Amino acid sequence: MRLAEEIGGEILSVDSMQVYRGMDVGTAKPTFEEQRAVRHHLIDLVDPTATFTVARFVELADEAIADAKRRDIPLIAVGGTPLYYKALFQGMFEGPGADDAIRARLRATPSDQLHKRLSKVDPAAATRIHSNDHRRLIRALEVYELTGKPISSFQTEWDSPTARHEATWIGLSWEKDALNQRINARTKAMMSAGWLEETRALLARYGQLSKTAAEATGYHQLIEHLEGWMPLDEAVEQIKIGTRQLARRQMKWLRRFPNVRWLKGDREIEELMCDALER
Repeated sequence: MRLAEEIGGEILSVDSMQVYRGMDVGTAKPTFEEQRAVRHHLIDLVDPTATFTVARFVELADEAIADAKRRDIPLIAVGGTPLYYKALFQGMFEGPGADDAIRARLRATPSDQLHKRLSKVDPAAATRIHSNDHRRLIRALEVYELTGKPISSFQTEWDSPTARHEATWIGLSWEKDALNQRINARTKAMMSAGWLEETRALLARYGQLSKTAAEATGYHQLIEHLEGWMPLDEAVEQIKIGTRQLARRQMKWLRRFPNVRWLKGDREIEELMCDALER
């Protein structure tokens, strides 16, 4: 926000969950006041019953970038979905289409068994995909069964030496203990801000969220609590654990991007501003 205000820029959300209307507290969506102060793009695009794809994100992000260029407005891409960054700046791996029969069979298999199977046919993908990430495990095995080639080989081909958009890359790094403390404090603050009530209201309004929306870290655990599968204190603890795991996966992804200037996040905002602007 400070950087956008300083350079007269706008913000492009690179977040796979902030696209959903009504999922505000749990995605740390910018407030109405913040959005009024600085224009944000790609927020509140669809209802949480909809499926939102990487391809759709790239299409809309390309339009926002082109529009900002025409208006000569700096655009700051911010967010926590590394796959969206990769698709936007390096291109997108389409892969073969879905096969309903294969997916139905794989969905009936526990995640740990899928991960063991993937480890045999595609060790590189198995290292990258968490053993509990049922959706991505299914897709990786589906691609292998349909093509006879590991999904990691396609994704290596996907890497492009030419960036789709010019950008200056800046990342904030945190020590593990400090980051974990921030995650715990953030979870507590979001619960106090009405995260549980928000989730209850979403279920009351829509009945069921889309698979993508329902798997969002935090919402998944709170839905399980509201459906009677776990007590609230356990759900909150699982949110903290899930968020820490998400942060680790994000950093592994983001550190693969070239030319990122990493700045220590615990410094004063004005110092970070100066470094970001190279003053």
